[in-house]
Amino acid sequence: MKDINTNIVAPKKALVIGAGFAGLSAATFLANKGWDVTVLEKHDLPGGRARKFEAQGFVFDMGPSWYWMPDVFEKYFSNFGKKVSDFYALKRLDPSYRVYFDTNTWDMPSNYQALQKLLESVEPGAGKALDQFMEEAKYKYEVGVGKLVHQPGQSLMEFLDWDVIKGVFKLDIFQSMKKHIARFFKHPHIQMLMEFPVLFLGALPEKTPALYSLMNYADIKGGTWYPEYGMYSIVKAMYKVALEQGVKFKFGEQVTAIQVQNGIAVNASSTNKMTNEKSNHEFDVVVGAGDYHHIETELLDPKYQSYSASYWDSRLLAPSSLLYYVGLNKKLHGVTHHSLFFDTDFGVHGKEIYTNPAWPSNPLFYASVPSVSDATVAPEGMENLFLLIPVAAGLEGDTEEIREKYFQQIIKRLEQKWGQSITDAIVYKRSFAVADFKSEYHSFKGNAYGLANTLFQTAILKPSCKSKKVKNLYYTGQLTVPGPGVPPSLISGEVVARLINNDFKNN
Repeated sequence: MKDINTNIVAPKKALVIGAGFAGLSAATFLANKGWDVTVLEKHDLPGGRARKFEAQGFVFDMGPSWYWMPDVFEKYFSNFGKKVSDFYALKRLDPSYRVYFDTNTWDMPSNYQALQKLLESVEPGAGKALDQFMEEAKYKYEVGVGKLVHQPGQSLMEFLDWDVIKGVFKLDIFQSMKKHIARFFKHPHIQMLMEFPVLFLGALPEKTPALYSLMNYADIKGGTWYPEYGMYSIVKAMYKVALEQGVKFKFGEQVTAIQVQNGIAVNASSTNKMTNEKSNHEFDVVVGAGDYHHIETELLDPKYQSYSASYWDSRLLAPSSLLYYVGLNKKLHGVTHHSLFFDTDFGVHGKEIYTNPAWPSNPLFYASVPSVSDATVAPEGMENLFLLIPVAAGLEGDTEEIREKYFQQIIKRLEQKWGQSITDAIVYKRSFAVADFKSEYHSFKGNAYGLANTLFQTAILKPSCKSKKVKNLYYTGQLTVPGPGVPPSLISGEVVARLINNDFKNN
């Protein structure tokens, strides 16, 4: 694009739809390479599913609550001459988390030798087996996170890397996590513990490739951390870097259509949520960092959609979530920052998520009490609770009655396991579930995490990060490569920005 008056080549324009982790990442990498970047975000602040809100003195992170893979965040900021410590302090949690089984409770130590002792105490030989398991997991982490997840998934040729080829069997792509773990550990509680991290990937262990034992490496060796002032500190840091790189943001701006002419997207229409004012935005390239399915099916004319309705319906989705943000007017005693409640049968709950979708009969759930680690997220003498029940995506009947039913169920279990009253101390409560994921994020079937990372939904088998029918339309985020999770979202933005730069370098 040339400036007519000066004959100077002006920067090419990029429009990014959505200011979640992937959108912030893509926008910042593009701006760093000289693009004139504008981000349109329907909400009034950046963050997408990682937004925060405040109520009655409580500060709640709305979505992600686990900080794993600190190396990925360091690498992200280093691309712009920054360090994580320039923006927020990190605290390693010890125990990393607590697990409530049906008959006992384990605190997962951050110290590796202490973890070996714990496993050895319930299964002789498990401590030594952990060494071998982790040696394989380390290799997968180095190759998987170091190389595989940085590929745009456009061709099998991307994987003709010697380290990948020579280690294809070590990567365990064709074996399930469940079988892989069973090779090393026999005790059911250890197996559940090792299977837990793949739940972040949105599929059952028997459907997830054993490649993803790299998540165990992230958990056990990388550690569980807490960023100062909460997960929204990451968003604030990324937003600040984006502004420094020259990215422009327009908040409260809902994109309503992408206009395409002869296979090239030429502009996008948006409506301001506050003023109802309509705008048109021209660009050379557009990046869909919102929900892929929504952008494809609602913003594009059908003839420019890459995937059919039957394709989308055949995808295996990661779960949705039934979330509760709770404020208590007292402090709790002896609780940990993260707690996993594996005190019911996950076989039954898993089938209710993936096999025969239904509201769970007796769900597993997760509880986070960030005020244990951070006094700023709750008024003095009070406690901040974040509760999550995984549920099937696409469930109907998301009513206040059903939300209250499950809230009462898990509060009773919390009171029983924690040995103290909670109900009489609740001064604030808000729920968020399938219907909210749809309305707030246009989330396909109300999913919370994206596509499940199964063998047939990995790499080139995911929805492409480049439109098959619109030359200058790209996608980033949880429904494309590399997949669900906060670190993968940062990488997803980098991957699509690099692809765009490669495609446009001679234009």
